[in-house]
Amino acid sequence: MTKKIAIGGDHAGYAYKKEMVKKLEESGYEVKDFGPYTDDSADYPDYVHPLCEAIENGEFHQGILICGSGNGVAITANKHQGIRAALCWDEELAALSRQHNDANVLALPARFIPFDLAEKLTKIFLTTDFEGGRHATRVGKIACK
Repeated sequence: MTKKIAIGGDHAGYAYKKEMVKKLEESGYEVKDFGPYTDDSADYPDYVHPLCEAIENGEFHQGILICGSGNGVAITANKHQGIRAALCWDEELAALSRQHNDANVLALPARFIPFDLAEKLTKIFLTTDFEGGRHATRVGKIACK
């Protein structure tokens, strides 16, 4: 079964996003680009909300969001009850976001990390399993119901 990945961001993350789509598809992932589709100034919530809704409704397994700092997309994504977005800038954070938090969206700060690191963090995020156990109890308490 091909893993389906949603990707989006804003104008500051556009170049990384465009390259990341190519890399993911080359690795066998099915990718949907939620935009933006140019590097013209863009409002990230216009792309983040539809991406998160698609993950929540089961259309995609995980998502990747890329903006300048990673903060705007992560804050917006985390407004959704079914989303656990993690802002990552190093390998250990990317692994722990999956192992301990069962994060389903990776937020990357394009202005603060080189593309090769963004690619490495994405690979770690997409291939690291949630450990469950005591972490599942904690994750179960995150959403406001």
